[in-house]
Formats: sequence, structure tokens, C-alpha cells
Amino acid sequence: MTRRLWLRIGIVAVVAAAAVFYLYPPKKSINLGLDLQGGIHLVLGVDIDKALQVQTERAGDTVRAALEKKGVGVKSVERRGVTELTVQLASPQAWADAQPVLKDLPIFDVKDADQSAGRLVLSMRPREVAAQREWFVKQGLETIRNRVDQFGVTEPSIQQQGDNRILIQLPGVQDPERAKALIGKTALLEFKLVNDGAGVEQAIAGQVPPGSELLYQRRVDKETKEERRVPFVVEKKALLTGADVANARVSIDQNTSEPYVSLELTGAGGRLFADLTSANVGRRLAIVLDGNLYSAPVIRERIPSGQAQITGGFNSEDATDLAIVLRAGALPAPVQILEERTVGPSLGADSIRKGILSSAAAAIAVVFFMLIYYRLSGLIADVALALNLLILLAAMAGFHATLTLPGIAGVVLTIGMAVDTNILIFERIREELRSGKTVRAAIESGFARAFRTVIDTHVTVLVSAAILYQFGTGPVKGFAVTLAIGIFASLFTAVFFTRLVFDLIYMRGRRVESISI
Repeated sequence: MTRRLWLRIGIVAVVAAAAVFYLYPPKKSINLGLDLQGGIHLVLGVDIDKALQVQTERAGDTVRAALEKKGVGVKSVERRGVTELTVQLASPQAWADAQPVLKDLPIFDVKDADQSAGRLVLSMRPREVAAQREWFVKQGLETIRNRVDQFGVTEPSIQQQGDNRILIQLPGVQDPERAKALIGKTALLEFKLVNDGAGVEQAIAGQVPPGSELLYQRRVDKETKEERRVPFVVEKKALLTGADVANARVSIDQNTSEPYVSLELTGAGGRLFADLTSANVGRRLAIVLDGNLYSAPVIRERIPSGQAQITGGFNSEDATDLAIVLRAGALPAPVQILEERTVGPSLGADSIRKGILSSAAAAIAVVFFMLIYYRLSGLIADVALALNLLILLAAMAGFHATLTLPGIAGVVLTIGMAVDTNILIFERIREELRSGKTVRAAIESGFARAFRTVIDTHVTVLVSAAILYQFGTGPVKGFAVTLAIGIFASLFTAVFFTRLVFDLIYMRGRRVESISI
């Protein structure tokens, strides 16, 4: 054999060996999609207006602080609508002093003003509103991705859908309720001082002191499992937030054997916490998450270590999920589930069984047809088909592509295309034989004449797969990936491998009188 023939044999051997390497073991190599292994499909709506309201209220605190820093008396700063603030000065005489401060505000413009009443309306700039809206969705997407990664889901699909929606697909998740709770939790952590001087009974009756709010702590009796809600009046101002948390982990209380969440604060957060605890020894510090009070321990001494704890009668799963959301950060805007679909593992197993059955039936039918109709050449095509399937699955494993139910359809379609390519070549060879050419000349001309047609059909399908991948989502993308990989595998096996086998059998110098085709 010539050196070139040995080189071609070596290329096929290397490709086949690499395919076996990437594919072994098959169960661990190929990722199954949501429709095959079960899981949940969620579409979340991001409440951007709610987040903008919170952002405006916080900006109002900044405006008030800036005015007071310059000695301007302020009676009130209140949110109006979603992105507007009404500033009521202490007196009309403060109007002139307030103007330099209001002109330098970074995100607000003065929309309306009544000098005689000492009142102004500030409106957030449209460009700032647009930037905030985009950031809320992008940051929410990143936060959810971090939470899902720490939850341990392999091959999740998390992407933005439209302006304010997030599409989430979590294959293999067996506890959808826990996953939904983990994803949807806002996780706004706040440390607030308890207003011990306020009357709880009056607050429950609706007489909450200015600057304070009424929150409840959920307590469960260990023996009776009876749940009750304990009211607390806490100051509205948050002294520390989740942004000051550097790490969170689950620990076990040595006395009660109950899990709790241990917080490690950032450098700046630790210093704030030290100052906070130093200035408020003897008072209770409420730890509030998403508006729910988890614990309110009494500050016994200054705490300089930057360590804090959240207790609240957690079980192990609750504590783990809380630590995950605190590590991943808070969602910048609340989310709500707009669409939910759960695929059970049994339905996925049924899909796999039917997919394998349909693929096997298609393969067996094709193998028998090729053997009967093209005899030895048909056998060569069948071997090429098996190699095609091996390369296709190995490439999916190597690229960590996800096999979905439409992906199985793509595999079946690829089988058909691979066989069709061989049929094109074989029919051209038959035509050349009928025209009186020798076996070698017929093989040479048959492959040469079929090559352009094969390239044309494969490029056309490849372009279709690229368009499907670009504009499709979820399973449609899986179908496109399978189809594209199958196209390249089909070209390699039908053109390169089949021609190699023909050359080994019919083109090695000896005289060949006939060909089995």
C-alpha cells in the first residue's frame, strides 16, 4: 500500500479511537435534556417597577442627606409614582440654598417646582431609568445562574426572554418546590435595630412610630410543632445589608444540634458591624430577610470579628438554601413565576425508550435495505453508518452538548442523510459501469461526480441548522446542534471512509473484473 493510503487509514483509526474515548462511559458522557431526564421549566417575570420604586426611595434618602449636609431644612422627601420624588422644604426661605444641591443630583432632574410652597418634584432621567431596567434583568440573570450552579444542577439553561422575563430549564431536578423557592427568593438581607421603646400592641393596632415598622418572627414549638408569629417593632433604616456579606455557610449549634447560617462580613462590613455593636450594647439587633424577621439577639458586647449568625429553627435543607442565596447575592428585583412545567423522570425515561426504539428501527431498516439492494457496497455503507453514529455521539459528549428529544430526531435524520449520500455515490458508480467503464474508472468517476452534489446538500442543511441554532431556543437548539454535528460526521464517513474502503478492496493494483454494487 502507498504511504498516502496508510495515512488515510491512520486518520480513520485516530478518529474512531477518539470517538470511543470521548463516548466512554456513555451514560456519564452525554448530557440529557429536560425532556429526557425530567426536571422543571420556568418563565420568571421580573418586577422592574417594584425595584425602581425601591431604588427611588433609596435615592430619596440620598437627596435628603445631601440637602441636610448643606444646612437646608427638609420637611419630607417622598416617592411619587415609580421614579419621581416630592421634596418639601422646611420653609420657602430654604429655596435658594436648595438650588445648588438639586442641580448637582446625578440621576434626577427637577420636573416641577413651586417656590412659594417650597416644594419640588424630581424625576429620574429617562436614560438612567432605561439603564436601571436593563441592569435589573441582567443582574437577576447572573444571580439566578450563581444560585443554580451552587445548587448542583448540571447543564441548566438560563436566558433572558424579552425585556423582563427569564427562561430557566433545570434538567434532572427532582424537587421542583425546593428549586423554585431557591430561585425566587429575593434574599434581601438587612440588619436593623429593634425599637424597644415602641409599644408592640399599639403597633399591631396600626400606630407604628415614624421611622419604624412592624415585623414578625416565626417560631415553632419543638414539642408540639405549633407555629406562632412574634411581633417586633424595628427601625426602618437598615444598618447593614447583604452587600456587606462576603461568605455564608451552614454550621451546627453544639448545644441544640440545630443548623444555623454563619455569616462572614466584608472588611468594610466588619468595621460597620463593630461600630454598630459597640454603639448599641444592650439593644436587640434584628436580622431581616425579605421582610421576615429571623432572629433578634441582644448585643452583649462589641463584635470586632466580622462574624454574624442567622438562627431561626432551620432544618438542614433550609439552612443550605439560605446560605446559597446569601452567597449568590440578592435578586435586584422581585420575580414571579409566569409559566411552570414539570417533566417527571418517568416521562423522560419513556421518551428515551421511544427515541431509542425509533432510532433502532430506522437503523435496522436502512441496514437491511442497503445489504439487499447494494450487497457488498451496502455493507460498506452500513459500516460507515455505524461510524457516523459513533462520531456524532462522541462529538456531542466532547462538546458537552445536551441530547434532547428533538435531538434524537436529529440523529434519525442524520442517519437518513448519511445513507442518502452513499446512495448518491453508488448510483453514480452504477451509471459509469453501465456506460462501459472499468471498475476502477467507474469508482473514480462515481465519487467525483457525486462529490459536488453531496457538498451542495450538506451545506444547505448546515445553513438551516445554523439558522435554527441562532433563532431557536431550548430543544430546537438541541436539534440544530445534533444536525450540524451529524452533517460533518456524514461527510467524513460517506466521502472519506467509504472511499478508503473502496480503494482498499478494488484499487490496490490487482485487476478487478466486477464490483458488488
